Amino acid sequence: MSAKIAPTNFINDLDRVSQARLQVSQSLGAIAQTLEKAELEGENQSGKLELSRDIEDIAKASVALRNGVFRLLVLGDMKRGKSTFLNALIGENLLPSDVNPCTAILTILRYGLEKKVTVHFNNGSSPENLDFKTFKQRYTIDASEAKELEQQKKLAFPEVSHAVVEYPLPLLEKGVEIIDSPGLNDTEARNELSLGYVNNCHAILFVMRASQPCTLGERRYLENYIKSRGLTVFFLINAWDQVKESLIDPDDEEELAESEEKLRRVFKANLAEYCQIDGYDVYDERVFEVSSIQALRRRLKNPDASLEGTGFTEFMGAISTFLTKERAVSELRQARTLARLAYQHVNEAIERRIPLLEQDIEELKRRIDSVEPEFDKLTDISNQFQTEIRTVKQQKAREIADTFRTYVLKLGDTFESDFLRYQPELKFMDFLDKSKREAFETALKQAFEKYLHDKLAAFSVMGEQQMNAAFVQLSQSAAHYGASYSKVTDKITEKLTGQKVQIGSAATEDNSPSWAKWAMGLISLASGNVAGVALAGVGMDWKNIMLNLVAVIGIGGAIATFSGIILGPISLALLALGIGAMQADSARQQLVKATKKELVKYLPQVAQEQWQPVYDAVQECFEAYETEVNARINEDIKARKSELENLSVQKASHEIDRVAELARLRMLENNISDEVKSVESAYQHLLSA
Repeated sequence: MSAKIAPTNFINDLDRVSQARLQVSQSLGAIAQTLEKAELEGENQSGKLELSRDIEDIAKASVALRNGVFRLLVLGDMKRGKSTFLNALIGENLLPSDVNPCTAILTILRYGLEKKVTVHFNNGSSPENLDFKTFKQRYTIDASEAKELEQQKKLAFPEVSHAVVEYPLPLLEKGVEIIDSPGLNDTEARNELSLGYVNNCHAILFVMRASQPCTLGERRYLENYIKSRGLTVFFLINAWDQVKESLIDPDDEEELAESEEKLRRVFKANLAEYCQIDGYDVYDERVFEVSSIQALRRRLKNPDASLEGTGFTEFMGAISTFLTKERAVSELRQARTLARLAYQHVNEAIERRIPLLEQDIEELKRRIDSVEPEFDKLTDISNQFQTEIRTVKQQKAREIADTFRTYVLKLGDTFESDFLRYQPELKFMDFLDKSKREAFETALKQAFEKYLHDKLAAFSVMGEQQMNAAFVQLSQSAAHYGASYSKVTDKITEKLTGQKVQIGSAATEDNSPSWAKWAMGLISLASGNVAGVALAGVGMDWKNIMLNLVAVIGIGGAIATFSGIILGPISLALLALGIGAMQADSARQQLVKATKKELVKYLPQVAQEQWQPVYDAVQECFEAYETEVNARINEDIKARKSELENLSVQKASHEIDRVAELARLRMLENNISDEVKSVESAYQHLLSA
């Protein structure tokens, strides 16, 4: 079971991580400033060392750490107690929970010095700042209205994109950002809205209810959007205290234990498959029985009150371990890698520069000319890797698009069994009434859309798995080409200086060039570009380019195509068969057969129309990766050439004071080394805490 932790300790742990982030951010910022200053000074000395890429990467990493937050996405059906749970977690009755507020609004909770709400719109209107009272009045609807909107598949506030709630709460101040999603048992548009945030969050808090174990809607969402996507999900089974209240005799301990154990078996049977990491069962570290209302009552009376018996101490222990150990360590590990890379580049550049300071201009030019064949080899390596990326891109794009086409064409093979759980209830005599038949047609349309969403979402998981495999392959190739590249650069150094460069003790774990580490997924930056590959533990995610295949291929268009061409003739077909007078089982069979007949007729058309969007979406991922890799390799080659040209120009223009320049370069090296040690210290301290 997970370790227990009190709310105060949870905040303290987050504060410790926040301080470590700040320390590392400041050290990275100091490295960037020191390098930038050294490059300016170098223009009047022996020339720049061409460290602009290091400066850019380090500066971005510094800002990312300073502004970074842990994003927690809260998911769950309506009326699962999400608001009550969040209020208990943050320790204040911030979100109204007596009714179902902000049904259609995705709400982001983040730290702010002042209490305010900003509502953002999707119709081009400027954001609107509101106080809490006005916000709750304007964007809160009661349960009956929410239910009616749900049945009509309408949004309560279709013009609203999301709301940002700023509040001076300790939990939020320590770098936690909470995204409260609309209910999942709602329109598919809202589900996709929530899905858009899934891959940009560090963890998902999936709130369920003890009295409604694993509904069909919850199972659909878990199967479509959570399973096999490598996401960290914590399941919160809320209102566990109501298990006792539901008993005939709440004081019967034996009956209570039996009821709870039975309920646990139901949840485990449904959730176990989502609690597997690399073949290991982490169910006990991911599923928690909580009583949000009890925890909230205690925290409102005393923020430091014991939450024993509410399930919150166990949950906070698990989420604290994840955020302050796993996620934070991963972040600082990347920062350490970047700092070490910067030191490596400075160290190598200085060791290359110092022997050349003694050479006269003619000897220097001769040595520079002698390494031109090696620079050609670096270009060849770049071209080879780029060719492989393009080959994989073409192969994978066609493979996934062909898989999609085959998948769609085979939908008819299993339609009769698959559609059983979606088909609407048939009220046979009502079907003969035109107005009631229209209601049935609406229900059939909704059922058919859910079926299509589920089927195409299942395909998106297959596509993501194929993409993951491709990027793993490219990461291995990056390691191979990186090793070859390093051998050539070592040869360049030997030819120029007559000796091998000895890298200091603070160097990286291996001698791979920085572009290779990026391409392998060992470092990522908040630069807006695709940052490497999706590999466990390295913090890289190509899904920021392709959040999910369903969204990218324009699934709405596919469903509209299906629905428009298929559903129209079905009612006429059923009427012609006299369905209203038929027995229930026969009627259902005829409904499925009529639907399948129309579906199969148009499957080839839809499969062909959607092949190209899938192909283009896959290519886009690889193109972003290829562009960044190519740019980084070319920048490295250019920087190495420019480094030599800078020295040559300076030697030709004036006499360089070798003693003073040597002192300047060694001081630069020592300053960077000190900051790297500071980063290392923060990282090790976090590991040992």
